[in-house]
Amino acid sequence: MPTVDLHGAEEGLRSGRTPFVAATVVRAERPTSAKAGDRALVLPDGRIEGFVGGVCAESTVRLHALRLLEAGRPDADRALLLRITPDAPDPGEPIPVPVDGQVTVANPCLSGGTLEIFLEAMVPPPLVFVLGEAPVARSLVALGAALGYEMRAASGPDVALPADVAAVVVASHGRDEEAVLAAALRAGVPYVGLIASRRRGTAVLAGLGLDPADLDRVRTPAGLDIGARTAPEIALSVLAEIVAAQPRVALGASVTGDEPAPDPAEAVDPVCGMTVAVVVDALTLEHGGRQWYFCGPGCRDAFAADPDRYLAGG
Repeated sequence: MPTVDLHGAEEGLRSGRTPFVAATVVRAERPTSAKAGDRALVLPDGRIEGFVGGVCAESTVRLHALRLLEAGRPDADRALLLRITPDAPDPGEPIPVPVDGQVTVANPCLSGGTLEIFLEAMVPPPLVFVLGEAPVARSLVALGAALGYEMRAASGPDVALPADVAAVVVASHGRDEEAVLAAALRAGVPYVGLIASRRRGTAVLAGLGLDPADLDRVRTPAGLDIGARTAPEIALSVLAEIVAAQPRVALGASVTGDEPAPDPAEAVDPVCGMTVAVVVDALTLEHGGRQWYFCGPGCRDAFAADPDRYLAGG
């Protein structure tokens, strides 16, 4: 098995603002191949870098990691303890009481032993661009950073806006305002604010020559009306408005509104009955004009040898 530089991979994902799930084995019973301390990173496309067990354990980790990423908003749970056991409860046993923050999965393909794996979604913080060097701009950067946002300051019009930028605030007091506002509107940035008086803000927007629908997306004067006077107070009002306007969706997607993000695509292994994630490198087999998905090669091989055995009741 090739050695993976997980530390370097994790740093690269963070710097590239790519969400991922860090998976760490915290308890392992023999004869499972994983050991406490083994780690892996689960990427948004379902790829796993590192090691937290064999293919069947990986399949379970992948599924629950992707579910966690889909729920990985600032206002949602970002971590859980995944307990994978080879033993399904007997029919006569009472159903275990659910435990907050823990999911128990019966994985009949597991070679033996129980695994407990801590999953933590690493979702990049909202990204806010601030144009300007005036006191309000500096206060925005300082206060936004204290709130956990990723703040990027710019002093000129040549601003490259990433696809997941959450807000652009123009606080340059007349310098390069039009170019940055137009770029933010073209990019579909969810929140675009202009620090200006109502009269001057109206004049700036009129000079952009854009459709009224686009101009209506610019908040000017930016910020909630809290009676702000000082630069820090104005920054507070703007950040409060950004918080109020922030879409509650996962992974920095450009979808707006309050609708929950869809669950990751899933399928049921026809051999063992496990739920598996439908990802690019999933184990599959075509039969009867349909694509079937499997937790591991053992189930796929068993299905390929005698499909009718597993489809008789389906």
